[in-house]
Amino acid sequence: MVDELIENYFGAYNAARIAETCKLLERKILKKDVILGVSLSGALTPTGLGSTALVTWIENGWIDYIVSTGANLYHDLHFGLDLPLHRSTPFVDDVELRKQNLIRIYDIVFDFDVLYKSDKYLYRILQQEEFDRQMGTAELHYLIGKYVNATEKELGCSGKTVLAAAYRNGVPCFCPSPGDSTIGLNIAALSYNQPYPKIEPSIDVKDSTAIAYHAKANGESAVMILGGGSPKNFLLQTIPLLDEILEIHVNGHDYFIQITDARPDTGGLSGATPWEAVSWGKVDPDMVPDSIVCYTDTTIALPLITAYLLNRVEPREHKRLYDKREDMQKSLSNEHLNLIRSNNAT
Repeated sequence: MVDELIENYFGAYNAARIAETCKLLERKILKKDVILGVSLSGALTPTGLGSTALVTWIENGWIDYIVSTGANLYHDLHFGLDLPLHRSTPFVDDVELRKQNLIRIYDIVFDFDVLYKSDKYLYRILQQEEFDRQMGTAELHYLIGKYVNATEKELGCSGKTVLAAAYRNGVPCFCPSPGDSTIGLNIAALSYNQPYPKIEPSIDVKDSTAIAYHAKANGESAVMILGGGSPKNFLLQTIPLLDEILEIHVNGHDYFIQITDARPDTGGLSGATPWEAVSWGKVDPDMVPDSIVCYTDTTIALPLITAYLLNRVEPREHKRLYDKREDMQKSLSNEHLNLIRSNNAT
């Protein structure tokens, strides 16, 4: 059993960090009153990690909200449309691939037709009436997930996509850089002919911060960062907005896990450690012992962690944070207004 392998043989270096991650999730994070946000960067969904791992986490109630690159959510669509991606090798002639209309993501290849059909599908559904307004990316992806969920059922491939699973279970999916993906390209293309949908980033900032406030007010907050980049910062920046700008004083996130290949000594955000994040107020200094950085490939770590948890952890009740957005936003807004009134009175 994988859990016994990890328990008994992952004793040092990054193997030990994987074991520590598994135990931290089992014993502390995946409890009733902990809200877990997961960030996705790098090309994770094209590898199949959506259907083989992330969907399982969502269905089991282990993920409460997601912050992702747009690319991961776009490539997720291929699986919902039952379009084939193939295992290959990185040692191929890319000029020859181009001649054959084949696309390569390192050692994954697929026909250009996969992109074409995904774009046509996306372009069509984005013209539907419910997209005809300004919105944040959580709402955008929830609505796309509704259509993908129906398409999965129609094609007989249910359970293949993060977007459909998130829709079914009320898991908000944020994208901090919505223009930096093919979903954003399709929205831009539509803007030549119609004004909507229009994405307003501040809606996402407020919604994600309301989740962090809700987590800290009602229990604990955990973050699990797969990769780094913009999704990592977006996931962590909620605490500085609360504590530094809104002056609603809360400690940082309670639990921090990162799976990364980025080094800290180059000064980039992707490699920044939880200890550095303490200086920004993003991580609770008292909880640093419950912070783990594992330097390995997510495609290695996540399947192992998933198999461990399936043997050790029961499903949690779904928190359905998407359905609670208005209530959480109202709660944060009321706290902010009360603070303003209190400061004005003194």
